[in-house]
This record gives sequence, structure tokens and C-alpha cells, in this order.
Amino acid sequence: MRLTLRQIEYVVQAAKHGNISAACAELRISQSSVMAAIDLAEQSAGVRIFNRRKGHGIEITPAGQKFLVSARRLLASGTDFFASLDALAHAGRQTIRVGCFSPLGALLIPPVLKRMSAETGAGEVILYEGDQVELRNWLAAGMLDLVVTYDIGEEYGSGITPICKVPAHALVHRDDSLADLEFVSMAQLSQRPLVLLDLPETRAYLMALFDFAGNRPTLGLRTRSYETIRSAVSNGLGISVLNLRPNKDASPDGLELRRLPISDALRQPTLLVADPYGDSKPGYVKDFIRNLHRYILELGPANFAVFLPSAGDDLIYPAPKF
Repeated sequence: MRLTLRQIEYVVQAAKHGNISAACAELRISQSSVMAAIDLAEQSAGVRIFNRRKGHGIEITPAGQKFLVSARRLLASGTDFFASLDALAHAGRQTIRVGCFSPLGALLIPPVLKRMSAETGAGEVILYEGDQVELRNWLAAGMLDLVVTYDIGEEYGSGITPICKVPAHALVHRDDSLADLEFVSMAQLSQRPLVLLDLPETRAYLMALFDFAGNRPTLGLRTRSYETIRSAVSNGLGISVLNLRPNKDASPDGLELRRLPISDALRQPTLLVADPYGDSKPGYVKDFIRNLHRYILELGPANFAVFLPSAGDDLIYPAPKF
């Protein structure tokens, strides 16, 4: 059997008092518990720690003195460790490491952090922006406290908090004849060059939407940047298919752009937060998730998504229960 921290404390207290009965009185435990701890300590160390003197208590040996030096260091480290745990559990803002699907960074993260700062005070944030594959790897490697992304591609496992559904919509130039329509179909969009958000799992998702219509478009431009997509469409290089739209807290579209709902019955991706903590989330992770959900709720579907009138009633998930 291995010595526990509690048993090591029993041995240290026995040495402090030089008397097992006195140590038992302070610790409020039985004499047999202290004796068992001493016996186990001596077996583990392979040396005699105390000399027992009948009627005169116990006397520490030279080897016992060395044991006590190590034991006190270990107990001090244990105290520091549990103090750190307590601080982690009860502190307000901590350094939080946020992973974000790169197109969402400028659209969502700054306004949510602004809300958190006003609510709980300033705290350091380290933001990692990447594609779905990078985010999944960073999360698995313990580099992140949470990830803000879509449920596109492989699942993220436990610790998933859904925020809202974000239907796909079309981004077109105002001079395109499609811009005058109330909505468009994937078949209509497939007749235009596509400005593609060219991220690994996003690429497959977007092209699958055109496969649904039975016709893939020609590719006018591939880019990993949301802003480059808007610029390309503004300059007449084609149309694009996106999900989240810029809101009042992000840079608005230029006058050259129109966003249109898509009439096809397509799968609606979910904006979610994934974290490695499951049901034991730190307070600062819960704060972030709550503020993100409240932000989306206050924006309302019309300010973060583009959709047919019949599809806007149930886009936002219920508030997380923590």
C-alpha cells in the first residue's frame, strides 16, 4: 500500500509531539490509525523512523529526520495545490483560451468578450482562429478551454452546447438579376461562378449543397477569408453561399451586396460551443457560453441569419442550464 497525504500528516504530527497519544488528541483520530501510518511509513522507507520508548513516548531517528524533511515539503506542496484548486473554482475571470472557426472570429468574438468584460471584469483572452480540423486537434491537445464553431464535419464529442441554427444563404452582387428575387434556389446559384469558402470540411459541406441541386458550379475563386469573399462578390467575381451574416457589431456589407434566402430544404448547421470539461465547466467557460447565447438571443434571427419567413421561429436553442 502507498502512503496517503493524510497518513504522512499523522507521522509528522507524531514527530512534532514526540508522543502518539498527544498526536491523536490533536488530530482527533484513534491511536491505531497513527500507529498504522507510522508502520506503513517505515515499511515504505525501509528504515526505522521512530524509536519507541515505553512510557517515554517516541524519539525520531536520524533517518526519520530525513523522512520528515521530505514529508513536510510534500505536505506544503499539497497545501499549495489545493489552494490553487480552490482559487480556480471560485475566481471570476481567468485567462481563457478560445478557439474559433476563422470566419466567425470578427463576427462574434469581440462583442461577446465586451459583454463578459462589463459583467465580470477584464481578463486575458487568447484567441486561436482556425479551420475545423485545426480546432478539433487543438481541443484534443488541451490547448483550448472552448471552441466556437459549426457542427460541420466530425463530431467534437462531449461538452457540446448548441447556440443557434444558421441556414445557408446566398451572397450576390446587386447588379446580378438574382438580387431582385425574394429567394433563390441552389439550381439558380449553380449557374453562376462560385466564390468558395475553401476550408477543409466547409468545402465539402458547401459542395454537397450544390450536389443536392444536381449541378456543381464553376469555381470563380477559392479563399479561406470571409472578408475576401465579400470583396470578390462586390467586384463581380461570382456568388457565394454563407451561413452567419454580419450584425450591427461587425463591419456591414457594402452597397454592392445582397443576401438572399435559399428556397431548397437544406440541412441547417448549428452554431455551438465545444469544451473538454463536460458537466464540470469552470466558471469562466460558463460565463462565455452564457454571454454568447444572450448575445445571439438579443440580436434575434433577422440579425445573424438569412432565411425564409417560415424558418425563423425556432433558430435559437434554449438557454444553457448552468
